[in-house]
Amino acid sequence: MNLRIRSRISRVLALALLLTGSLVSMALAVENPNLAKAAFAGGCFWCMEEAFEKVPGVTSVTSGYMGGRVENPSYEQVSGGGTGHAEAVEVSYDPQKVSYPALLEAFWHNVDPVTPNAQFCDHGSQYRAVIFYQTDDQKRLAEESKRTLEQSRRFTQPIVTELVMASQFYPAEDYHQDFYKKNPIRYKFYKYNCGRAQRLEELWGAS
Repeated sequence: MNLRIRSRISRVLALALLLTGSLVSMALAVENPNLAKAAFAGGCFWCMEEAFEKVPGVTSVTSGYMGGRVENPSYEQVSGGGTGHAEAVEVSYDPQKVSYPALLEAFWHNVDPVTPNAQFCDHGSQYRAVIFYQTDDQKRLAEESKRTLEQSRRFTQPIVTELVMASQFYPAEDYHQDFYKKNPIRYKFYKYNCGRAQRLEELWGAS
């Protein structure tokens, strides 16, 4: 092998190692081992995304679909009600800054827990309220929070919010992510006309 070819191979290998190192660094930066995940459904995922992104300690919220039987569903399929999925959000959070019970508290105060298969103006099982627990500890804490709410006798109607083991989460289309930030006028128009804020105030009092 002549010197020129050997030099060229050395440069290619060096570049490959550099790129590999960069990719590894990027992966480590993205997959923060200190973060935990939680999943919830509470009607329109635009609104749930806004609600959870306001919670200190939450690092990101992704809109998507969970709880159904169709792989990689589209918004049109889910909104049509034939997939079994609910509009949901996946919440990434730092347990050192916010606890799972605190996320449960935020969840309850942003849903109507006494109306089955609907949330506010959106009707159908695809808009049901669900706590999708991912671990035995999350399940226990979710059950405790629901039981505490029931025992408070805050509501005369039974609490019908479901507690279900998390299944595959499918992120929604890009245009749904951070919709409330990217389309503030359309979002506020929808939220007001859906009566979400008005019903939440009726259920939980002024925030």
